[in-house]
Amino acid sequence: REMSPLPATAVSEAERTEFYEGGWQHGGLGILGSYPDLLFDPAANETLAEFVRGKIREIVDDPDTAELLCPNDHPVGSKRMCIDTGYFETFNRDNVTLVNLKAEPIERITATGIATAKRDFEFDAAVLATGFDAMTGTLAKVAITGRDGRTLSDEWADGPVAYLGLMVTGFPNLFLITGPGSPSVLSNMMVSIEQHVGWIGECLGKLGEGEASTIEPTAEAQLAWLDHAAAIAAPTVYPAAKSWYTGANVPGKPRVFMAYIGGVPGYRRLCDAIARDGYPGFAIDGEASGPPADFMALMAPVQEPAAA
Repeated sequence: REMSPLPATAVSEAERTEFYEGGWQHGGLGILGSYPDLLFDPAANETLAEFVRGKIREIVDDPDTAELLCPNDHPVGSKRMCIDTGYFETFNRDNVTLVNLKAEPIERITATGIATAKRDFEFDAAVLATGFDAMTGTLAKVAITGRDGRTLSDEWADGPVAYLGLMVTGFPNLFLITGPGSPSVLSNMMVSIEQHVGWIGECLGKLGEGEASTIEPTAEAQLAWLDHAAAIAAPTVYPAAKSWYTGANVPGKPRVFMAYIGGVPGYRRLCDAIARDGYPGFAIDGEASGPPADFMALMAPVQEPAAA
């Protein structure tokens, strides 16, 4: 379904509701692409948030449960939306209870289940989510050591840095797959994993052909990419949410919007162009192959020449 050419705030409520309804019935996250301003203008975002709240209230029988499920404390879409088939209907089942752990935190695991600050629950089995230190946690917990004994956790102490989300200055030949600073969790993960694996494989092949032994980004390029990614994210609603996208769910973790929001197609064109142009922004065997690329120019779609 194509995005409306008009902003959400430029059309009537009735027209918006009809357009949102079509996206809701189609399913998936495409509804976030209904209007071009939904992820940039808080007022526009609120129109979709209220539509989603209405849908939740229609589906979920218990009003209190419905309100807990509504996007009320963050812009809609700034946290991963749970809109799978039958998801909200699940909360109408007699054997399903939604508990607000902010209001009644878990205090202990008991012999028969779980005790919160207000109630005891009995279960046959408990499935625990032990945390979601997204995009950096797994890597930072490994003692990955680069030049001069510096570890990756040291390098990321104030927030993750990685040129293109692929490599880190001072860590030669360390390739990241869907790392921080790449589309990663804002994309179809399989697509982005395959794109990175393909790019890395081609890079290693070219290095082998040239009998090069190391590649790493320059500090200038890494900083330029960090600034570029932050500038693209800043006008959106994403950084406003206390989400795992920004590390807000991990105590003490720096608040940085970690994914690249420039989109998969443009990012792919950018990566392909950098490989084609001899890896500007990278140092190969210690020699920089050029200054950082013009990221925005390389992301732009190739324009076919007009017919004569």
